[in-house]
Amino acid sequence: MSTLLPMNKERYMKKSKQLLNESPDLIQKAFKHEEQAIIVQYIAYQVEKEKLEDEVMEIITKSNHKWSNEDLINKIPITSTSQEDNMDRMIQQMIHGSVSIYIEGEKEAVLFALPKQEHRSLNQAETESLVFGPQVSFTESLITNLNVIRWRLDTSDLVVEKLIVGERVQSEVRIVYLKSLANEENVETMRQRIKDLKVAEVEDTSVLGQLIEDSSSTVFPQLIFTELPDRFCNSISKGRVGVMVDKSPTMLIGPMNLFNFFESTEDLYMRWNMGSFIRLLRFVSMALSIILTPMYVAALTFHYEIVPSTLLVSLGQSRATVPFPPVLEALLLEMLIELLREAGARLPTKVGQTMGIVGGIVLGQAAVEAGFTSNILIIIIALSALASFTAPSYLMGTAIRIIRFPMIILAGAYGIIGIVFALSFLVIHLLKQKSLGRPYLSPIYPFQWKDFNESIIRLPFQKNAERSKSMMTKDKDRYSKDKANERKDVDRL
Repeated sequence: MSTLLPMNKERYMKKSKQLLNESPDLIQKAFKHEEQAIIVQYIAYQVEKEKLEDEVMEIITKSNHKWSNEDLINKIPITSTSQEDNMDRMIQQMIHGSVSIYIEGEKEAVLFALPKQEHRSLNQAETESLVFGPQVSFTESLITNLNVIRWRLDTSDLVVEKLIVGERVQSEVRIVYLKSLANEENVETMRQRIKDLKVAEVEDTSVLGQLIEDSSSTVFPQLIFTELPDRFCNSISKGRVGVMVDKSPTMLIGPMNLFNFFESTEDLYMRWNMGSFIRLLRFVSMALSIILTPMYVAALTFHYEIVPSTLLVSLGQSRATVPFPPVLEALLLEMLIELLREAGARLPTKVGQTMGIVGGIVLGQAAVEAGFTSNILIIIIALSALASFTAPSYLMGTAIRIIRFPMIILAGAYGIIGIVFALSFLVIHLLKQKSLGRPYLSPIYPFQWKDFNESIIRLPFQKNAERSKSMMTKDKDRYSKDKANERKDVDRL
């Protein structure tokens, strides 16, 4: 049951302590002023103390007249103010950095927002490294992140909606999009899914993404998480919807298709032919990462005839002392690679790099000499691992590595038939997936030839006058195609 004002000074101070569970960080200052009892309350580490002393306490104590709530709001030079008669909501605002001033007898307390925010400065991105382009990353401060986005998208068309998520621990969430561009259905879908959440708390943007995604059973990510402001703003400029969560350095973007997870903003900063080549290289790498090891297992278990005779001899010699069947041999090595990768990620940076390189070389060489595996399989496993690391999205790269395990098992059980079955199942599974209700395999299904430029290849900017049809943006054209292709020499101006 909520507690409402007014009340006397003693009860007010006692009730505030009770609502904050007798917290020692609650600072209460009560004093008499012109026959008035004035109580100032705040949480010690949540407010800017210098501003509190200079802009609040000094003005109140040096005044010679009786105060009212209206006088407090008009004479204290702090713009972010509010009045609250509910003590539960008042305490909630104090937790977020507000100072509460209550004049005994008044029906409401006055709250001044003086939050003290501790956050790191803008640094280089750790999980999404780039060679070309901006290197700055988001921080845990929502205000700082909003400032960066406003700076990059300097337009009044930018909409930032505020939502509160969490029933026990509340978190501030912002939905970001361009009003004249974003499809209303996408915006409403994102907004409604966040509003409908009934959870105790949301720890991070990645947790929020898992709560609102279309399918929680698939291994494939359906929304992109990024710590790069340029990627976030670039996606917003294409008509997508972004989500920010306070105290999280990661932003969420949707809707997305499968091919968007293999894009990098670096593709835009390169020449179009270079960008297209690297993007296609990533697709080829992912395909090789999925099928290389299963094909090795299938060939050595059932289909020796597909292996060239010269290579078959060396394969037989390398496997002469291996006591395990190919499927078990492949699974053991794949697990070893995953262990090395996980250990390298968890150790400190310098130690982790050394662990990954030295551990891979030493264990691989020792395994071959001990006869636990063949040297050809080590090459194949290493190529598969390297290919999976080319994915710009960490989550997509992890999904690709997970897919290899059931494919290896099916290849060991049924050979190439098992691989074909696994690939068919994978395609059917991807056809069923959606991102914010949009097809996950777009522009392949439904087929949109003109959207290939937005996902599979990168054409010159002069050929990119139309926006993606699958995004169904309000404005279909980026610019005039004729004007973009127009060239004038100096003597013709």
